[in-house]
Amino acid sequence: MRENEIMKDKTASVYLAHPYMQSLNHAIYYRVLETLNRGKVETFSHDLYNEGFNPLLTVGELGFDESKDPLVLQYAEELLESDLLIFIHPNWWGQPPAILKGWIDRVIRPPYAYDYPPELSPGDPPVQKLSDKVGMVFNTSNTPGPRENSYFGDPLENTWKQCIFGFCGIQMSYRTMFRTVAGSSQEIREGWLDEVEAAVAGEINKMP
Repeated sequence: MRENEIMKDKTASVYLAHPYMQSLNHAIYYRVLETLNRGKVETFSHDLYNEGFNPLLTVGELGFDESKDPLVLQYAEELLESDLLIFIHPNWWGQPPAILKGWIDRVIRPPYAYDYPPELSPGDPPVQKLSDKVGMVFNTSNTPGPRENSYFGDPLENTWKQCIFGFCGIQMSYRTMFRTVAGSSQEIREGWLDEVEAAVAGEINKMP
């Protein structure tokens, strides 16, 4: 759905992947939407669980053909239209939840986020189609920072910065992890939400 009815020059897409409506992820999502609304940014907002998105890649989507799923086509159209792409999800096993991983499989693919036109030689990098966009990721975790970095190596950092954003041409990106969520006080959570607001407002101010 669109959070603003009046078309604006600035456009964002926001994606939430968490099944529990009382989660910190939901609070982050709504703070992001409030901040975008105040900044007069046209916003495509998607709670993937609430929308019942099917994350299963189809046989027809394995190649370069357009998807036959109207929802996938909608996501792809909004993706290409947006200046700012914001993803909100927990750290589950060093990965996004399956519903968001499936969204990536079905939307961040040819011919939308990148493509391989016939004139490319085998092994050439793809044509990047998101190079004019900014990516933001807000993660939550119950793993302390030192253990995440020293033992697990923060796999989400590489997934977003290199495997997804970098591959599709997004050079300007922002990612932060809020931890540890379990046992955190309301005061700490409010501080995290203020950090989210400041980060999003900062990106809005950079928009032409």
